[in-house]
Parts: sequence; C-alpha cells; structure tokens
Amino acid sequence: MEHELWFTALLNKLLAGVITPLLVSLRVPPADPLHPIPNYIAMEIVVILVLLTGMVLLRRKLSVENPGKFQHLMEVVVQFIQGLADEIIGHGWQRYVAMIGTLGLFVALCNLLGLIPTLQTPTAHVQVTLGCAVAAFLYYNFQGFRQHGVVGYLKHLCGPMLAIAILMFPIEVISNCGRLLSLSVRLYANMLVGDILEQVSTTMIHYALPVIFMALHVFVSLLQAYIFMLLPAIYISMAVSEEH
Repeated sequence: MEHELWFTALLNKLLAGVITPLLVSLRVPPADPLHPIPNYIAMEIVVILVLLTGMVLLRRKLSVENPGKFQHLMEVVVQFIQGLADEIIGHGWQRYVAMIGTLGLFVALCNLLGLIPTLQTPTAHVQVTLGCAVAAFLYYNFQGFRQHGVVGYLKHLCGPMLAIAILMFPIEVISNCGRLLSLSVRLYANMLVGDILEQVSTTMIHYALPVIFMALHVFVSLLQAYIFMLLPAIYISMAVSEEH
C-alpha cells in the first residue's frame, strides 16, 4: 500500500463515512473502508480546486483597460488553444475550444503537481490518464454523431466506398478503441518515468542533478499536455469532417 499523503488523509477523515457506504452500495467496496480515497484521486481534486479558484479569481479581476499579469497569461494560453483548434479542426473550431482547453489545462496541472513537496503527480497513475482518454473518446464521438447523425456517423466510419464497408468499419472501430490506449498509456508512461527519475535524482549528492530533472519534468509535462490537446483535436476533426 502506498504512503497516504496528508491531503488524502484529510479527505478520508472528512468523507470516508459517506464514500465507503456509497461504494459498498455500488458493489465496489474499498480495500480499506477507513481510507477509500487513493492518493491519485485526492491529487485530481487538488487540481480541480486550483482550476476553479483560478477561474473565480480571473473572472473577478477581468479588465479591458488594465489587465493583470494573470489575465495576460491566460489570454496567451487561450489564444494558443484557439490557434491550435483553428489549424487542426478548421470550420466551426470555436465549439471545441472549451473541451480541448480544459483537457490541456487539467493534464498540465496534474503533470506539474508532483513538483510540489508532499504532493504527487496523478497522471503517473494509469487510472487518471485512462479517465482523461475516455472523456476525450466520448466527446469526439459525440460530436461525430451530432454532426452527421447516428446513421451518417456510422456511414462515416465505413469509408468512402460501400464496397469496402465490411472491411473498413471494424478497422475504424478498432482504431477508435486503440486511441484510448494511445492517449492513456503515452501520458502515463512519460509521467511515471519522469517521477521515477526525479525521485532518484533527489538522492544524488550534487544538487544540480535534481534541478536538471525538475526542469526536464516541467518540459515533459507541458509537452504531454500539448499532445493531449493536439490528438483530441485531430480526432474531433476526423469525426466531424464532411469528407467520406
């Protein structure tokens, strides 16, 4: 059993009496009824709280005439996400910016959280990355059904010619399911390795090594967050495309 972080212990102390009976009623009883919340879920909650707090602070201090540093930073982030969506998706890209941006910010903060002492990187757990991948998977397929209708989207998965539909449809279905594996395992493996390297580096004598690995962790964290925006944007583009 992994070491319980202080924030996880706090959540379990406050919520175990509610969560454990709920899990039991759903027939998924926790291994430890007194500690039903694992570290990775607690860390996700931290990230969600940070995002909500940032949103509230940003909204309260929005200014056209005198924008603050935080507003400038978020404007750059939003413009970057808008440019990505416009370039990859094209027509109607505005509809998808919120989802792509939310995924990117959530993954980025999850990736970086492990740099804070006493906290962990939740995306170093496959349950978290799989959850993000499932959210992206459901979203882009929903947009495909929304764009083409049920029959139209199924035809979209059958390829450009009816003659090869019997071959193309199962290939497209398997390919779509494979995207879940691609999204989740890539992020999980990179962040797990990054965490291990950083932990190993802290045991080294020379102080420069931990700093180097921390910088590498930041770079990999932001790169993986970008990829987690880029790939869903590509999948959305493929799902809503009018080309057959």
